[in-house]
Amino acid sequence: MRVIIFGATGMIGQGILKECLADSRVQQILVVGRSTCGVTNDRLSEVLMPDLFDIEAEAAQLDGYDACFFCLGVSASLMDEARFRRLTQELTVHVATLLSRLNPDLVFTYISGQGTDASSKRMWARVKGETEQALLELPLRDAYMFRIGYVQPLDGIKSKTRGTRIMYALLGPLRPVLRLVFRQTLTTTRDVGRAMLAVVDAGYATRFLSNEDINALARPALVASNNK
Repeated sequence: MRVIIFGATGMIGQGILKECLADSRVQQILVVGRSTCGVTNDRLSEVLMPDLFDIEAEAAQLDGYDACFFCLGVSASLMDEARFRRLTQELTVHVATLLSRLNPDLVFTYISGQGTDASSKRMWARVKGETEQALLELPLRDAYMFRIGYVQPLDGIKSKTRGTRIMYALLGPLRPVLRLVFRQTLTTTRDVGRAMLAVVDAGYATRFLSNEDINALARPALVASNNK
């Protein structure tokens, strides 16, 4: 399996990269972003670009891949809809369109969010929902939307966003309780990465994955025992 990761320096992207490096099925990893992921490995290479809208210039390096894990994202807080749409929908679809042309047998996985809905009155949810719809219309082998909710960072991973770091710090003492009460719907950076690899390898029944779906893919034995 040859995979491309966009956004490997973010919290979710870091988890996915770690799982790709730990999985023997992954033969080659290409990380694309504005800054280096800081990881050195024989199977890993990087393309650094200040403006990802110029991705066509690197088309030769994007050819021959089986999957794209698209983890780039910005907060809609204090951002007008035009700019949020530019950095969310337009950029994502721009990249996916190029990849669909280069790799028609590619599986595209997109980090969306819990509550995403193209008909929502909430701007961020509507824009992400429209992004999902546009991705599903592209000529790809498949596309999966990871509508993640609460994700616990593991393996020393931390968010780059100050507000998110504060939230996780405040929730830290409650994590044992959260894991007990929400054991099926609370997921982790580790499980998101494992679930993304699983949908590329074997597919999944739905193209819109919740935290519970992610856990079912990443921890099938645990989910089965919880459902008894």
